[in-house]
Amino acid sequence: MSRIALVDDDRNILTSVSITLEAEGFEVETYNDGQSALDAFNRRMPELGVFDIKMPRMDGMDLLQRVRQKSKMPVIFLTSKDDEIDEVLGLRMGADDYMRKPFSERLLVERIRALLRRQEALALNEVETDESKILTRGALTMDPLRHAVTWKGKDVSLTVTEFLLLQALAQRPGFVKSRDQLMDVAYDDQVYVDDRTIDSHIKRLRKKMRVVDDEFSAIETLYGIGYKYNEE
Repeated sequence: MSRIALVDDDRNILTSVSITLEAEGFEVETYNDGQSALDAFNRRMPELGVFDIKMPRMDGMDLLQRVRQKSKMPVIFLTSKDDEIDEVLGLRMGADDYMRKPFSERLLVERIRALLRRQEALALNEVETDESKILTRGALTMDPLRHAVTWKGKDVSLTVTEFLLLQALAQRPGFVKSRDQLMDVAYDDQVYVDDRTIDSHIKRLRKKMRVVDDEFSAIETLYGIGYKYNEE
């Protein structure tokens, strides 16, 4: 039974969503502000978090930043329909997905399941010992078994989504991947995301690579088409 942390200052959402998730077999922990959630996470980290962005004491952005210091657990942001800037910032900070209020609880369940399946697949890979799966492309090295990435010998910390996108691009240098193809790599077929979600993940991926190398330019945008990896 996967533990889901639901963090929102709206008690109606906490009640209705927790009932839905529990009916689907999840263990749900609810918090009405980011600080109380963080205090609980310091004792035991859940398998996945669903965070509202605007909350008292500690908002969702601050909570995500604290979580990312110690964990890569998947995080879904809940935003109001007018919080487009917050959505983009959240993805750049390391959120794996977002949903706008009011949202379909059924769709939220499907997105949670999709993210948990990806985490489970990564955990299973860590049990394997086949070192030949390490991917090297120029200055880039990716080890799927350990979810490890280095660029010019320097470690780069990526979320699950960012890792999958970079891996998909680097596997075939010079070949263009459309946004639809990248969506298929990063998300389950039953989960809908728009082009902007992929673009935001790519922007954050580039930003992380440029932290270790400010001249990083291996990921090229082909406007209106998609992205490709140029081996350096």
